Amino acid sequence: MSNAVEAHGLGKDFGGLAAVRALDIQVPRGEVFGLLGPNGAGKTTTIMMLLGNIRPSRGSALLLGKPIGDVPARRRVGFLPEKFQFHDFLTATEFLHLHGKLAGMTSSERAKEVPAVLERVGLAERANTRIRAFSKGMQQRIGLGQAILHAPELVILDEPTSALDPIGRRDVRDIVTDLKARGCTVILNSHLLSEIELTCDRVAIISRGSVAVQGTMAELLAFSSTVEIEVRGLNDASIAAVRGIAAKIKLDRVPVTRFTAWVRTETDIGEIAKALVENGTTLLALVPRRETLEDLFVRTIESASPS
Repeated sequence: MSNAVEAHGLGKDFGGLAAVRALDIQVPRGEVFGLLGPNGAGKTTTIMMLLGNIRPSRGSALLLGKPIGDVPARRRVGFLPEKFQFHDFLTATEFLHLHGKLAGMTSSERAKEVPAVLERVGLAERANTRIRAFSKGMQQRIGLGQAILHAPELVILDEPTSALDPIGRRDVRDIVTDLKARGCTVILNSHLLSEIELTCDRVAIISRGSVAVQGTMAELLAFSSTVEIEVRGLNDASIAAVRGIAAKIKLDRVPVTRFTAWVRTETDIGEIAKALVENGTTLLALVPRRETLEDLFVRTIESASPS
């Protein structure tokens, strides 16, 4: 499978400070890709470099097979920035016709697609309302509309659901799923990790201007970082043995003792079970808990932070 985006050693300095150090990412065509990281990690700077809006200080990248900055390739991209300022004196219909014309759409194409896109983003009933009367969430919807209007091959959405209620977030998720079904590649930058986990095929977590983790959701969330354990007859020797294996444990002493163990590798799970039994404790239940994207994000950022 070819890549919609490739970056190799991509970096950007501002005033001698590295906003992005050396970024290596690959975004396969037809997938939904999550770009994650804490504030200041370099996500938006990375997007601006890929779009050709900021010149990199080093490294290289390809956008739809062409060097970043290639105008014909850029025309095949849809973009919703995090901080947008639209022409608020235009109606929703006028706004989409303007952006459709800028994207090279013919008048007949715009006449067909503008009403369809307004319907897709939930603004059909506000087609003739001026954008200045829109709420923040409605502005975000019309911004999403202009990003997908010209049927782009790649759509980049920077915090597309930040102003939306749960229904709006679900609508955006449905649109992203529909874009993928049509063969479009989507890059999502969002702090709503639950949305990313529901939507994305793969993610890259950026920390301190570099990619700390990258892979498919299945690969990255395969590790069970915690284990819920129920035992009877827990003794000091068993506790000491488990503490020697797990990163940490949390005990809940009731008639049947329950505790949670945080493990470093999946091998530790079997070692904990063995240690309990060998030290005379009856093991009633041992349930590994799959790591969530939030768990992975926090673990990755904390491990990448300077001590």
